[in-house]
Amino acid sequence: MDETSKAIIEQLQQDGRRSYAAIGKAVGLSEAAVRQRVQKLVDSKVMQIVAVTDPLQLGFKRQALLGIKSTGDIIATADRISALPEVDYCVVVAGPSDIIAEVICANDEDLLRIITEIRSVEGVRETETFMYLSLRKQEYNWGTR
Repeated sequence: MDETSKAIIEQLQQDGRRSYAAIGKAVGLSEAAVRQRVQKLVDSKVMQIVAVTDPLQLGFKRQALLGIKSTGDIIATADRISALPEVDYCVVVAGPSDIIAEVICANDEDLLRIITEIRSVEGVRETETFMYLSLRKQEYNWGTR
């Protein structure tokens, strides 16, 4: 990835609604060239342009991180967990857990249902639940290298 594409990403990390014309001015490209580069970055899954919301304000009263210990093929297990609609983040990790998944639920009953569902996924041996009590920071502007 070239420095211009990185600069475009950084512009969008600062403000995802910034116009292509404003980005072009900042990075030295035309509006059309920025539009083409952004589309290529999205198509290649380098980035997404989404509205980041506060789940609490949208009626989701329970969020949790689940540490999952797996047996067998960890990647296949993570892929099965990732397919569940309540899972918004899933990553294979090194450490006490093999997989970490974040879930967003309407309430405690919904959380219990999704934990039970995850525990029944082939390859899941054990789960540990970390319920969120107070979100203190959530940012997506770490830049590029």
